[in-house]
Amino acid sequence: MDKEQMLSDAFLKQFKTGEELTDFLTQLQKRGIEKMLEGELDAHLKHDKHEKSSTSNARNGYGTKRIKTGFGESEIQVPRDRTPPLTR
Repeated sequence: MDKEQMLSDAFLKQFKTGEELTDFLTQLQKRGIEKMLEGELDAHLKHDKHEKSSTSNARNGYGTKRIKTGFGESEIQVPRDRTPPLTR
Protein backbone atom coordinates (compact mmCIF):
# COMPACT_ATOMS: atom_id res chain seq x y z
CA MET A 1 0.00 0.00 0.00
CA ASP A 2 1.48 3.35 -0.96
CA LYS A 3 1.13 6.63 0.94
CA GLU A 4 -1.69 7.89 -1.30
CA GLN A 5 -3.78 4.78 -0.56
CA MET A 6 -3.26 5.28 3.19
CA LEU A 7 -4.66 8.79 2.89
CA SER A 8 -7.70 7.74 0.88
CA ASP A 9 -11.20 8.06 2.31
CA ALA A 10 -11.75 4.30 1.88
CA PHE A 11 -8.74 3.50 4.08
CA LEU A 12 -9.50 6.12 6.73
CA LYS A 13 -13.16 5.06 7.06
CA GLN A 14 -12.04 1.88 8.85
CA PHE A 15 -11.28 3.94 11.98
CA LYS A 16 -14.50 4.36 13.93
CA THR A 17 -13.05 6.17 16.96
CA GLY A 18 -10.21 8.51 17.75
CA GLU A 19 -8.71 5.75 19.89
CA GLU A 20 -8.57 3.34 16.93
CA LEU A 21 -6.81 5.99 14.83
CA THR A 22 -4.36 6.80 17.64
CA ASP A 23 -3.58 3.09 18.14
CA PHE A 24 -2.89 2.74 14.40
CA LEU A 25 -0.66 5.83 14.33
CA THR A 26 1.23 4.59 17.41
CA GLN A 27 1.92 1.24 15.72
CA LEU A 28 2.85 2.97 12.45
CA GLN A 29 5.36 5.19 14.26
CA LYS A 30 6.78 2.22 16.20
CA ARG A 31 7.29 0.16 13.01
CA GLY A 32 8.74 3.18 11.20
CA ILE A 33 11.32 3.75 13.94
CA GLU A 34 12.26 0.04 13.98
CA LYS A 35 12.71 -0.01 10.18
CA MET A 36 14.87 3.14 10.31
CA LEU A 37 17.08 1.49 12.95
CA GLU A 38 17.42 -1.61 10.75
CA GLY A 39 18.41 0.62 7.82
CA GLU A 40 20.95 2.37 10.02
CA LEU A 41 22.49 -0.99 10.96
CA ASP A 42 22.54 -2.01 7.26
CA ALA A 43 24.53 1.15 6.51
CA HIS A 44 26.86 0.58 9.46
CA LEU A 45 27.55 -3.04 8.44
CA LYS A 46 27.67 -2.09 4.73
CA HIS A 47 25.36 -4.97 3.73
CA ASP A 48 21.68 -5.87 3.90
CA LYS A 49 20.21 -8.53 6.14
CA HIS A 50 20.90 -12.10 4.89
CA GLU A 51 23.77 -10.96 2.65
CA LYS A 52 27.29 -12.31 3.07
CA SER A 53 29.66 -9.96 4.83
CA SER A 54 33.34 -9.41 4.18
CA THR A 55 33.90 -8.36 7.82
CA SER A 56 33.68 -10.21 11.12
CA ASN A 57 30.93 -7.90 12.39
CA ALA A 58 27.37 -9.16 11.86
CA ARG A 59 23.86 -8.80 13.20
CA ASN A 60 23.29 -10.21 16.65
CA GLY A 61 19.57 -10.23 17.36
CA TYR A 62 17.52 -7.49 18.95
CA GLY A 63 17.31 -5.67 22.23
CA THR A 64 14.27 -3.83 23.55
CA LYS A 65 14.03 -0.20 24.44
CA ARG A 66 11.24 1.90 25.86
CA ILE A 67 10.73 5.24 24.12
CA LYS A 68 8.45 8.21 24.72
CA THR A 69 6.84 9.90 21.72
CA GLY A 70 3.96 12.24 21.05
CA PHE A 71 1.75 9.13 21.01
CA GLY A 72 2.92 7.97 24.45
CA GLU A 73 5.35 5.23 25.44
CA SER A 74 6.23 2.34 23.17
CA GLU A 75 8.59 -0.60 23.41
CA ILE A 76 10.68 -1.03 20.26
CA GLN A 77 12.98 -3.77 19.00
CA VAL A 78 16.49 -2.39 18.43
CA PRO A 79 18.80 -4.43 16.15
CA ARG A 80 22.27 -5.21 17.51
CA ASP A 81 25.59 -6.07 15.94
CA ARG A 82 28.37 -8.27 17.36
CA THR A 83 31.07 -5.63 17.71
CA PRO A 84 30.59 -3.68 20.94
CA PRO A 85 30.31 0.12 20.70
CA LEU A 86 33.48 2.12 21.18
CA THR A 87 34.16 3.08 24.77
CA ARG A 88 34.80 6.75 25.32
